[in-house]
Amino acid sequence: MRRLSAVIGIVPTLFALAACVEADVEDGETDSFGDGKADGGMAEGSPEALGVLALVNDAGSTAGALKSGAHVTSRVATGIVKHRDGADGLAGTADDDRFDSLAELDAIPFVGPATLAALLDHARDRGLVQTGAKIEVIFSPQPAAQSHNARIAKLVHDAQQSVDIAMYSYSDAGIAAALADATARGVKVRFLFETAGEDKSLTDPAARAASRSGKLEAVGVDVRYVNKILHHKFAIIDGPRDEVARASSARIVMGSANWSNTGATVFDENTMFIENSAELGAAYQQEFDALWRGSRDFTGPAPSQGQSSLAITPAQVADEAGLSVLFTRDNFVASGTDGATWRVDPAKLRVSDELVAAIGRAKTSIHIGSAHIRLRPVAEALIARKQADPALDIRVHLDQQEWISASGDAKQRAEVADCVARATTSVAEAKCRLNDFLFSKALVDAGIEVRFKSYAYRWDASYALQMHSKYLIIDGQELFSGSYNLSMNSEQGTFENALHLSGPQFAPLIGQFEQNFVSMWELGRAEGLLAKLDAQVSNDPQIPLLFPSMALTWSELDALRILIRQNCTAADSPDFRSNPAAHKVCTR
Repeated sequence: MRRLSAVIGIVPTLFALAACVEADVEDGETDSFGDGKADGGMAEGSPEALGVLALVNDAGSTAGALKSGAHVTSRVATGIVKHRDGADGLAGTADDDRFDSLAELDAIPFVGPATLAALLDHARDRGLVQTGAKIEVIFSPQPAAQSHNARIAKLVHDAQQSVDIAMYSYSDAGIAAALADATARGVKVRFLFETAGEDKSLTDPAARAASRSGKLEAVGVDVRYVNKILHHKFAIIDGPRDEVARASSARIVMGSANWSNTGATVFDENTMFIENSAELGAAYQQEFDALWRGSRDFTGPAPSQGQSSLAITPAQVADEAGLSVLFTRDNFVASGTDGATWRVDPAKLRVSDELVAAIGRAKTSIHIGSAHIRLRPVAEALIARKQADPALDIRVHLDQQEWISASGDAKQRAEVADCVARATTSVAEAKCRLNDFLFSKALVDAGIEVRFKSYAYRWDASYALQMHSKYLIIDGQELFSGSYNLSMNSEQGTFENALHLSGPQFAPLIGQFEQNFVSMWELGRAEGLLAKLDAQVSNDPQIPLLFPSMALTWSELDALRILIRQNCTAADSPDFRSNPAAHKVCTR
């Protein structure tokens, strides 16, 4: 097979050729896309290249269809189909040899610049050439085989050059196998891993080797960690470590979900899969590289991979309308002699400021699905908008752990007031206001609709069926989503990211998030789950302290908790409080 350079010289002259293509186009028997017959370039993995490959790999692209649709000669069309369908001449059988690259297509006799122009023109007519970023979402929970974990494992299995991962929590066996396979094939894998900060403290060699970080190092994955909490959940497959061109062909995974069984099959999550975006490819690579430079080595048997040879920035690629990504790293400065000590600039609120601005420009609706609502600037912006425009549709769906009783809310308000009264500087006063604070009751009191994913009398991490997504939708047309929780800890205590999308090209995707929001907002309500649970609590000998998930208002959850206490006098006993996992039911 003839080798092609990474950029094949065919465009823009190729586009001019496509405009005047006539019937029966073919090239010389050994003409090559890269033999200098045309100017410009088309990168392997570019939207144009992927569109042409989608065309020739489509079983519906018979020789006759290619001849009539792309206006190539019979022998070009026949040669393409013969290669694709294999010796038996049948599509979809074991001997098929689909085209994996333009180079492979170039090896077909009489295929060259003119035929590629014709094929590209036909691919465009059929809508096979993706323009701009392609972003898909998987919402959890899903069956394991259809989950984000399964798709991530496939992406890692398909990696050719590199895999860069920044991950808070990871335990999926399928991804572990894919990583081992990747390193065995020579793919370079770097892993920024929050857990490595704990694993490195293990002094027993056997325990250290058996840790998750140790197992990754054992298969050749270079593992490092940072001195702040790394809450990212993203991966870059074949990204622009070393070549700018790979920014557009990189595949990116990001979202709210950890790579765990609960993240895939139990919790409410979202994970997005991104292709064809040079801007996001460059942005995520830049984020990873900055953290990698400011990281510390887990120290294991895997060879050190060092830094990327290319210090890429989004400025090196074309700006793409309607998308950007926000990083809390902008709030931090790397310091220390080794550059691996991160400290926060308390004056910076990179993501919070963007969210407040978005809330301010909302015209019809603000829908939030978030594990937490503990970020004062965002909570106060929501309250201000509701007071200014009572008709504005503001709805906030939270995990149950964000519920706070009226007395608990009064107590935390008093604590803030006392802190402010004792503060002697404006900085100290600001810190009082930005400390962890549950804002759900304040939102309710302001007339904002709030519902909680409710599943237990008392929240406990051991059994919580968490609403763990983190997204904000403005007017059904603008989306923020990523690892970022609505909390000050996320803003100034952890490394996070939030993708920002808007514009008609992302309307279908944002519509999927709206549908997901509605499904969570209405969870269990049409089925009358609350009424059934009330009857069970009031009448059954065994009172459930864990129950099917349902979306409840603040008042509904408050009334349910009162009912449970009335029928289970032990519910608030020291034993039940200190060990909720052992008390999932209560005997009347």
